[in-house]
Amino acid sequence: MTDEPSTPRRGRRVLAAAAGLGVLGLPLASPSPSPSPTPPRSAGSDRGTQLYQQSCASCHGQQGEGSQRGPVLTGVGPADVDFQLSTGRMPLRTEHQLQEHQEPVFSEADIRALVQHVASFPPGGGPPIPTVGGGHTPSGRELYLTYCSACHSAAGVGATLNNGRFAPSLFRATPTQIGEAVRVGPGLMPAFPPAVLTDAQVNDIAAYVDVLQNDRGDLDRGGWSLGRLGPFPEGAVAWVLGLGALLLLARSLGSRAR
Repeated sequence: MTDEPSTPRRGRRVLAAAAGLGVLGLPLASPSPSPSPTPPRSAGSDRGTQLYQQSCASCHGQQGEGSQRGPVLTGVGPADVDFQLSTGRMPLRTEHQLQEHQEPVFSEADIRALVQHVASFPPGGGPPIPTVGGGHTPSGRELYLTYCSACHSAAGVGATLNNGRFAPSLFRATPTQIGEAVRVGPGLMPAFPPAVLTDAQVNDIAAYVDVLQNDRGDLDRGGWSLGRLGPFPEGAVAWVLGLGALLLLARSLGSRAR
């Protein structure tokens, strides 16, 4: 049995092995701790940036600063961006296109990503996307007739305004879009802050507009809706049908007299 190597001899062997590792180009010491990784950007943020550069920046500027082709987007707020995109008013297909409610260009996920991206422009702010629902219909009717019917008509079908402008029909608007429009005031519409119309009152208006949209089929039960434009189209139809019936009767009687 051989004796165990002495401590100095073990030390020399360790140094020799370390020298050999150095010749082979291997690290002689444990690696230094790597810097902490940068927090990754969210997928929504990246998607929003991409979509904004592709579809918005040419008119609204790289950072929402605006241009001759489009207004400033800094400080407009999430509600404004969501309203314009979810109603299909933006992006415009042509520069002279009317801003009407139509099918949105982007999916719901892409709209959320764009809203997040535009909301990141300094200084931020602007109304948030409201949560609308559960309103009181009778109260909503009174509020609608007071604040909305002068432009959108008592039946919610819209109306022509000055200089060729118009207030759109409300028949396709969702409760959230109604709340957004109340808060941001798109187009010629004035904005109504919470000091003028509370969140509860906005809920009431949205509930009444839901009745006007006739989703449950209660308003036009038993007859034609005729656009619910009031007595004028009803009288016109009565005259046309009545005169038509009289003419047919007169012709029938005249042919018999011969």
